[in-house]
Amino acid sequence: MRADARRNHDRLLAEARAVFAEHGTDASLEDVARRAGVGIGTLYRHFPNRHALMSAVFEDAVNELLARAEELQSAPDPCRALLTWLHEVVAHAAAYRGLSRALMSASPASALSRCGTPMQEAGAALLARAQEAGSVRADVRIGDLLRLTHAIALAVEESPGDLDLADRLLELTLRGLT
Repeated sequence: MRADARRNHDRLLAEARAVFAEHGTDASLEDVARRAGVGIGTLYRHFPNRHALMSAVFEDAVNELLARAEELQSAPDPCRALLTWLHEVVAHAAAYRGLSRALMSASPASALSRCGTPMQEAGAALLARAQEAGSVRADVRIGDLLRLTHAIALAVEESPGDLDLADRLLELTLRGLT
């Protein structure tokens, strides 16, 4: 990528992060481009659609969650490790209004849903460990747990004054897993 194209790309990502955090993932892409100091055509040359931009914005956070899952693989309590990771997934999703809704409705071929595959694999490893320890029922699937975390993130998004809501709902979910 040429130096000016790289600068535009980086500015678009930085502004998209700020706009999505402030206004949610349904925010105007024209606003993102304007704040980055480029035209909407430049935005679409770098990111052909909203999901591609969202995927790029959330890539760093996804990488952090993947690294955290790897770190939690050696935790002494597999069930607590799974719950800790799920809580961090909820916190990430809740940081951007509309992210959970977008992830839940993304088509399997979209750029946004493709970042879900490594998340499912990381979560599946934590879940398998908790199941092997006898802490989680054998019929629990990681896809279901991730859908629940997104539903919890949506609930948190709708109740910003209830600071303990995510913890309560995750604990309730955990009780249903055993």
